[in-house]
Amino acid sequence: MCAQLSGTPVLILKEGAERTRGSDAQNTNIMAAKVIAENVRTSLGPKGLDKMLVDSFGDVTITNDGATILKEIDVQQPAAKMMVEIAKTQDDEVGDGTTTAVILAGEFLKSAENLLEQKIHPAIIIEGYRLASEKAIEILDNIAIPISVDDEAMLKNIANTSMISKVIGTSSDLMSDIAVKGIKAIVEKRDDKLIADLDNISIQKKEGGSIDDSKIISGLILDKEVVHPGMSKTVSDAKVALLETALEIEKTEFDAKINITEVTQMQAFLNQEEQMLRKMVDKIKASGANVVLCQKGIDDMVQHFLSKAGITAARRIKKSDMEKLAKATGGSVITNIDDLTEGDLGKAGLVEQRKIGNDEMIFVEKCTNPHAISILIRGGTKMIVDEADRALHDALCVVRNAVQEPKVVVGGGASEIEVAKQLQDYANKFSGRVQMAIKTFADAMEIIPITLAENGGLETMDILVELRAAHKEGKINFGVDVLEGKVGNMAEKNVYEGVVVKKQAIKSASESAQLILRIDDVIASSKSAGGPPGMPPGGMPGGGDED
Repeated sequence: MCAQLSGTPVLILKEGAERTRGSDAQNTNIMAAKVIAENVRTSLGPKGLDKMLVDSFGDVTITNDGATILKEIDVQQPAAKMMVEIAKTQDDEVGDGTTTAVILAGEFLKSAENLLEQKIHPAIIIEGYRLASEKAIEILDNIAIPISVDDEAMLKNIANTSMISKVIGTSSDLMSDIAVKGIKAIVEKRDDKLIADLDNISIQKKEGGSIDDSKIISGLILDKEVVHPGMSKTVSDAKVALLETALEIEKTEFDAKINITEVTQMQAFLNQEEQMLRKMVDKIKASGANVVLCQKGIDDMVQHFLSKAGITAARRIKKSDMEKLAKATGGSVITNIDDLTEGDLGKAGLVEQRKIGNDEMIFVEKCTNPHAISILIRGGTKMIVDEADRALHDALCVVRNAVQEPKVVVGGGASEIEVAKQLQDYANKFSGRVQMAIKTFADAMEIIPITLAENGGLETMDILVELRAAHKEGKINFGVDVLEGKVGNMAEKNVYEGVVVKKQAIKSASESAQLILRIDDVIASSKSAGGPPGMPPGGMPGGGDED
């Protein structure tokens, strides 16, 4: 690309670089964002459809989870990648509402495109969107309903709303119950705030059975098995020793050589080794432990001695699982076996090895007041189990959000319509083009109830007119009842969503739309041709030329 300076062309970019400026750049970016939004739009709501994604290896994923869909799509266009980032941010922050956030961002940009065609400067649109976004968050806070974290029925309603559109929607009652019990088990108080760390929930997925066979374990499930056939597979009233050290004679860090000249010396050497291993088992037995869970290896001879002592053991347990076991059983992870005492032992009502599908697994359950728990997900196929895992993750996140910020809004598009209505009134406080931008933002908020109606096979304009009329009369709980095929009071249907999810969706969508609108120049460098094999692109190492 060349620029003219006093009639002389000046080369400022590498040959082959592409540049798109002004309205062309804006239109290209907006078009890419709209395409991404349209791709996930049909998956929103209880009647939303699924996507089948096939990767380069032929692996198939069937899902309607926005974050998963966009993660699997190999997007190249930069603005489209920003839309993918919206879903990722939404998923990382609140765990749900990814599809909503992407649809909103696409609609904000689509509406902005109309303003750009009217020669309204992007800076004015961005200012209007910023004001509208801040006001929308304020409106959501005002219409939010405070709840009690002890209200399990309400927490189940929130989880149900999250899962009703998933493949496992028919089993949403069971899974929402599991999600609520799981969060309630791990929640803890820190500085007058309730915190639920999802890292304390271990999810195990096994094909076989059905979704209804899924269950929550008040303890932990380990994808391991007992190390010795002579050990008991079931231990009641278990006293668990959690060891981070190996139950074997470790090799030294330096080379050593032992010269043995007589048979008796060899036997003495073996006897000494046996005594050291037996001493380890004696220390475990003296502590009163009847179950040993070891992060590292267990020598064959130690396995034999443990079996003779009536102690059940498992080895090679992941460090993350050891930390969860400590929280579940109330025990301490010991790094030196000489320090093991009865007070370090964890307690579990039952430790049992069970066959799940084709695999043996150890269940450490019936723990008293565990601060880490496990959830076992079953399903007819791997794809169903994976989708159930994604749906349960969303449910756990929305329940966690409701516990940490106990406020909800009514679902079914009711909150979006109310936000749009109040934003229209708010826009009247401004004049000129900023007012147009705020009103455009308000109109874009209605895309959620419109999409719910579309995906439910309803007449969108009729639904939208009814919703606007209902909210004008002060019926702020009225939304799209997709299952009944009409407008209805969604609070009576127990359709609630966490306010945190809605707020984050608007923040992410608005900020991304504003960022894309700021772009008026796209400069794409040409891909440099690579040098010979083993050489970096551009020639000789260090950027020099060959002599």
